[in-house]
Amino acid sequence: MCLVIATSNALADTVSTQNPIKIESLAVIAPRLQSSTLISANTIHTIDSYELEQKIPRSLPEALNQVPGVMVQKTANGQGSPFIRGFTGYRTLALIDGVRYNNSVYRDGPNEYFSLIDVGNLNAIEIFSGPASALYGSDAIGGTINLQTKQASFLNESVGEFFTHGSESLRYATAENSFVSRTELEFGQGQQWGLIGGFTRKNFGDVDAADLGKLAHTGYDEYAVDLRFDLVINDQWDLTVVHQNLNQDDVWRTHSTIFSKSFEGTKVGDDLLRLKDQERQLNYLKLTGYDFNEYIEQATLTLSHQRWQEDGDRLKSDGKRIDDFFDSNMVGIDLQLESTINNIALTYGFDYYLDKVDSGRIDFLANGEIDEVKIQGPIGDDAEYGIFGSYIQAKLELTERLSLNLSTRYSYVDVDIGRFEDPVSNTAASYQQDWDNLSRAIKASYDLTVDGSKSVWAGVSQSFRAPNVADLSRFGKSRSNETEVAATNLEPEKFLTYETGFKLKQADLQFEATYYYTKIKDFIASTPTGTITGGGLIEVSKQNSADGFIQGIEFDLNYQWNSNFSTHADITWLEGRLTRDSFISSFTEVTEPFSRIMPITAHIGLEWKSDDKTKWLGIDLTLTAQADKLSEGDKNDTERIPPGGTPSYQLLNIYSGWQSNSNLLLTLQLNNVFDEAYRSHGSGSNEPGRNLILGMKASF
Repeated sequence: MCLVIATSNALADTVSTQNPIKIESLAVIAPRLQSSTLISANTIHTIDSYELEQKIPRSLPEALNQVPGVMVQKTANGQGSPFIRGFTGYRTLALIDGVRYNNSVYRDGPNEYFSLIDVGNLNAIEIFSGPASALYGSDAIGGTINLQTKQASFLNESVGEFFTHGSESLRYATAENSFVSRTELEFGQGQQWGLIGGFTRKNFGDVDAADLGKLAHTGYDEYAVDLRFDLVINDQWDLTVVHQNLNQDDVWRTHSTIFSKSFEGTKVGDDLLRLKDQERQLNYLKLTGYDFNEYIEQATLTLSHQRWQEDGDRLKSDGKRIDDFFDSNMVGIDLQLESTINNIALTYGFDYYLDKVDSGRIDFLANGEIDEVKIQGPIGDDAEYGIFGSYIQAKLELTERLSLNLSTRYSYVDVDIGRFEDPVSNTAASYQQDWDNLSRAIKASYDLTVDGSKSVWAGVSQSFRAPNVADLSRFGKSRSNETEVAATNLEPEKFLTYETGFKLKQADLQFEATYYYTKIKDFIASTPTGTITGGGLIEVSKQNSADGFIQGIEFDLNYQWNSNFSTHADITWLEGRLTRDSFISSFTEVTEPFSRIMPITAHIGLEWKSDDKTKWLGIDLTLTAQADKLSEGDKNDTERIPPGGTPSYQLLNIYSGWQSNSNLLLTLQLNNVFDEAYRSHGSGSNEPGRNLILGMKASF
């Protein structure tokens, strides 16, 4: 796993090719977290551009597979969601170049939205494990992921010199039956401006899984377009403008259909068809100024607009059809200032995001005639959801060895749902509510040695998540045997996390150990209403019905044996429990494991590089224990989780590459060498069997 965060593309290239261990540089997950990752009181992992080109992951979720403390669940082949320290969905926060990605239709469980970001457009992925509500507000509980998009290389060119670069990347995988191509073109003037554009096309056929063979309806098509323009206006001002667009076509949720295949006793669904089409667009403008006066060293203003469209099509076993959709439009403004006063580094500002959502649903009879036009789609119709936050972070160097970070954020959230189906009267209803929150964090780091090679850190952080439109007004099938109805009596969830860690960096060795404990209060969980529908499904709604905890330990080691060989190893142990209302009766409490809790997982890797760093060969071994700590919901999720839990597995991957010259990169991988039948815990289908992946990147 790469552990470097570079401040520019040029630095990333230099570090990556000369040092396989990727010794840390400056963290730039966002200015609110700037500091050396060695001494910072945080757990930060980074996948840089070098590793992304070396491993060429199929999708963004799969790029996170080997990050300590992260488990990637895939409801479908085209849908993936990371669990970070036990949390997923709307309890993890995603940022794109610092712009909020989460919107008000995010769901609690694993969802598909991480798959709607093109990994080919990314220069780096930064994973900040643990709570960050004091910095970023609602949703930043399990972790925060910042995705850095590619920037034209105009800062590496001579002043005023016009340049043109381009590349064509190809990826072919046998067991995935997939072909991916990406075309990039960039041009500009050195040190003045640069424009980079990319087009990615993905064609996925049906997955060929070990023991099960072809998995019908696991293929889909996807394309993405992205543009980024950077301009140095003058010595004081920079401008960045970004556009992204991604489309997915016919992504099946195969596990709920008759086309799924049983794995270790999972149930085969009875839907005749269940798929989604999705489109996401992001546009933002960022203006950054420097050295205004003796008080303000930097100011960044960001204006953004993000649109998500989802269309669902489900054909039930009785021939009846459901067509539903939602359309989310979210606008945002973020102003961030940085100052240094009396040797105290301050980062402060405010942000506001407003999401407007429309949704609808039409039910059809088996003969194709309209049965009913529903009041709402999968979430409430004509809804608005606003999040305002103001924050300040102060970093104090108390001594040469001791540093302290203090953060606080005030948040105000309001929601207005114009139309949703009242679960009691089954008529149209409306809802309006607001909440506020004050989250604080204090973290300290201490250098144990004068040279800074050893440090310890500790912290206490508050975090929260306000109910969103999906919580309050979700309507329709969720897990294998559940259907969800609206809930309008919710309050924000609250979390209190204690963390401590040790970091070591020597010439050839880098080691981190982290322990964390998160106390959970007023957890919003799907809770049975006591009603069983005509189709035999358990009716549930969201309630603040659970309290509990999650705790875990992470160890991460990198070692450089000599100039050619390096190794890495990490292991994650995690447990969590909730006390909540029983699925059998809402009047009975049970204490149970946290849903889809990550089993003990270890990664071990060995890599060789030639003296000139142009050739490499490596192996990655993943060891995952049986996931048998099951909640009631997990046990009832029979289409995805086998009886008794998801089996353990051992996955061996081999990768190699050759940078034949500055213009041609060739890669070859053999994944799942032993052709093992496996799936990540909670996933809806199995992963590919023995999979040969060929990659090429030609540049000019």
